Amino acid sequence: MSYKKNGIKSYLTIGLGCFIITISMNFFLIPYKLAPGGVSGLSTVLYYVFNGNIPVGTLMLILNIPLFIIAYKSKGRKFFFRSLFGAVTLSLMIDSTAMIFNRIINEHFVNIDISMADPDLLLYALIGGGIMGFGLAIVLREDATTGGTDLISSVLHKVFPRFSVGQHLLLMDGLVIIFAAIVFKSVKLALYASMSLYVSTKTIDAYLEGLRFSKSLLIISEKSEQIAKRLLEEVDRGVTGLNGKGMYSKQDKTVLLCVVKREEIPVVKNIVKSCDEKAFILLMDAREVLGEGFAPLGLSKEGHVNN
Repeated sequence: MSYKKNGIKSYLTIGLGCFIITISMNFFLIPYKLAPGGVSGLSTVLYYVFNGNIPVGTLMLILNIPLFIIAYKSKGRKFFFRSLFGAVTLSLMIDSTAMIFNRIINEHFVNIDISMADPDLLLYALIGGGIMGFGLAIVLREDATTGGTDLISSVLHKVFPRFSVGQHLLLMDGLVIIFAAIVFKSVKLALYASMSLYVSTKTIDAYLEGLRFSKSLLIISEKSEQIAKRLLEEVDRGVTGLNGKGMYSKQDKTVLLCVVKREEIPVVKNIVKSCDEKAFILLMDAREVLGEGFAPLGLSKEGHVNN
């Protein structure tokens, strides 16, 4: 019973993500010929090529068919059916919303006079990209996609995990933006679409990987004991001593590992400098830190630790 409830909740969440994407496309992107990559962007371009005779949602569904064949073979049944649900739901929402608001939206699709001097076009690109990224991230977090390049990106992320889902999207969707620039004969529209795509990918990464940015530090010094004591007392952060060995000097060293918040970095630097000006510090991004002093630990429905 619990499994069924989680499954229903997951599909409802995917539907919510699709609805958010629909708002982005129908109100901010499609009416202004902004095609920020992906099958949705390609469908937007084709929509204008066919003079609005084929709805955007229908075009998206047609283009997604070969992509779902790839997904079924590489990702399995669960991912396939959830993604199929997301793609069909999004397509239906886009077309039905366009029909419901026919006078408000569809007339603008064809008749709107897009002026490159219109300062609002920038806002449409930024807001539309942010809303779309938020909706896509909700869908992706449920181990699903809405088809398109985000489907391929999810597959590629499994093969090349060093690159985030958002980075895979950014690389592939650039080709769609170039195609849109050629069809619409407008470099400016392509630039606006690029900004929208950038905002979308950053929103996806922020949602999936966390917004609590911190810094992890590796400190190598001959005065590690003194530095560790001051960090514990003055910054109130835990410090872990790791056994290391200088490969040039062949001497054993204690490498300090410490995770701090961004605003604490200057304090840590001053402490290390005052103790040992010859110390070596390596700062690394910590996208999400869970535990005492940071975000509380939690357990997701899949059993993975998260916030």
